[in-house]
Amino acid sequence: MEIAGYVAAILIGLSLGLIGGGGSILTVPILVYFFLIDPVIATTYSLFVVGLTSSAGAISHYRKGNVNFKIAFVFGIPSLIAVFIMRKWVMPAMPHHLLNMGSFELTKPVLLMLVFAVLMLAASISMIRKKKEILVCDSRLSYTKLVIQSIIVGIITGFVGVGGGFLIIPSLVLFASLPMKKAVGTSLMVMTISSLLGVLGDVSRHAPINYQFLLLFSAFAIVGIIIGSYLTKYISDTKLKPAFGWFVLLMGIFVLITTLIK
Repeated sequence: MEIAGYVAAILIGLSLGLIGGGGSILTVPILVYFFLIDPVIATTYSLFVVGLTSSAGAISHYRKGNVNFKIAFVFGIPSLIAVFIMRKWVMPAMPHHLLNMGSFELTKPVLLMLVFAVLMLAASISMIRKKKEILVCDSRLSYTKLVIQSIIVGIITGFVGVGGGFLIIPSLVLFASLPMKKAVGTSLMVMTISSLLGVLGDVSRHAPINYQFLLLFSAFAIVGIIIGSYLTKYISDTKLKPAFGWFVLLMGIFVLITTLIK
């Protein structure tokens, strides 16, 4: 199972390198089901992995001139604050037992996996659905909408440990008028900083972290993102993105069912 988990880590990187997002949504399920890690701890590990792998992609896009630092700053700062608050204070304050509904017990780990399943379903639909390459209808930068979306992404990132690329990229295209390639590069930069800051929030409260395992897992994911970035020259994301979306959809359904029937 662990070997399959490391192979899956490469797939996370491939997705980030090829389509700029989507892969991080698989990190927590891989850690939970392949490595049997507690869902709460898996969110911390996911932030670490997403931060490192996104940094490799961000550096690659920076060299190609695809990172808009002004937009990364405007979008990133509110998101960073939201992520840190979620990891430092909100998550530790949540009780383990939340409520009972008949024979079903809603605990903190169960809630995390349910929210994760819903996010996976939403992300998969956005990848499967055919959309125009550029959806910008207004060339002006909408700071208010950008900041609001940034805070929402930060809360989600801090709660379930995902990078949020499937939310960040559309926001940068719609509200910051960035071309798709710059939106992908800028998104990876934001994901890098916000994810690693989220880990710092956990470290500051002495959360248990197996750094040796995380570095090994991240190394496989980084190999994937390097390969994915190289393959962008030869593979069009117009066919790859929907195919990956269907895979994420099936994974989301699996996570939802297995969480509910426990």
